[in-house]
Amino acid sequence: MLWLINRVHVLLALAVPALLAGAAAAAEVKSSEQHSFRVVTLAEELRNPWGLAFLPDGGWLVTERSGFLRRIAPDGSKRRVDGLPEIVARGQGGLLDVVLDPAFAENGLVYLAYVAGQDGVSTEVGRGRLNGSRLEDFEVILVSQPKLSGGHHFGARLRFAPDGALLVTLGDRYSQLERAQELGDHIGKVLRLNPDGSVPDDNPFLETTGARPEIFTYGHRNVQGLAVHPETGAIWIHEHGPRGGDEVNVLRPGANYGWPEITYGIDYSGRIISEYTEKPGMEQPLIYWDPSIAPSGMDFYDGEAFPAWRGDLFVGALRQRHLRRLELEGDRIVAQEVLLADLDERIRDVLTGPDGFLYLLTDSYDGRLLRLEPVE
Repeated sequence: MLWLINRVHVLLALAVPALLAGAAAAAEVKSSEQHSFRVVTLAEELRNPWGLAFLPDGGWLVTERSGFLRRIAPDGSKRRVDGLPEIVARGQGGLLDVVLDPAFAENGLVYLAYVAGQDGVSTEVGRGRLNGSRLEDFEVILVSQPKLSGGHHFGARLRFAPDGALLVTLGDRYSQLERAQELGDHIGKVLRLNPDGSVPDDNPFLETTGARPEIFTYGHRNVQGLAVHPETGAIWIHEHGPRGGDEVNVLRPGANYGWPEITYGIDYSGRIISEYTEKPGMEQPLIYWDPSIAPSGMDFYDGEAFPAWRGDLFVGALRQRHLRRLELEGDRIVAQEVLLADLDERIRDVLTGPDGFLYLLTDSYDGRLLRLEPVE
């Protein structure tokens, strides 16, 4: 009997590496200008996933736009997280981004951006303490104003800045584009908050009569990419243009990014939105795309797994259905590469993982969590 048990152990020891090797071989190998890599599916059957966060146990939190938050274990198994607020899934709205508090290991706080309301809706932000598969003591820390009808351009990307402030992006709600230039509400703005939702005492418009004190920058159309440069700490964004004119910008406190007074795009109907691409006092993008790629999700790569990609900026593309790599020299974008076009997937989010791999969410009713791993 002991001989039989030992033999079973030997067979299992031989089988497990073989199974892992087979799984890796099943993942299709891709080539780029600088690295070969495989695309590994970690979880699937996600309903229009939107935001991704990494848990200390090696698992993930993934938002589904329909209003569900999933906790995914390292083995790919999923469970629903309860304790969420009332969410309105309408058009482009629903449960959108998710980030962990920088002190998550101590306080367990998870922040969500979502669309909510009754007669009208807007982007809201709240936080709760993750306990297993439940958010406890959930509190709303931001209700963006005004509440409006319609289901487009909610922004809703969240990131913590190096100084601990929480950045929140908000769109122009599509029909309210002129208000992106007005400081009296939140439409078309990036906000800067303390983690509890209060206003930092060094925000740029604290002393401006009639301005909302939460505003950090304005003149935005629909920001869905937000990343912190790993070396400089600068805040980078990208935002959707209309028909053409998607932009990449670096945020400066109090700056005006021009929408809709200046733009490199036109309306979907072909109508001219503005005759101007630049005006005094308005920021110019580092780069713009025409035709539009419909960017969503963005992160700097700062891991060890792909050394030639270190410092590059990765952007998901919805309309053109690929992953875009931007090569930088300082604040200049000097080269671009299209990756994963053959997957024919809308890339909703992209993040560098704590393990140094690159992670993606694909936006469909059968969405997937993917990991890019180097081929030795």
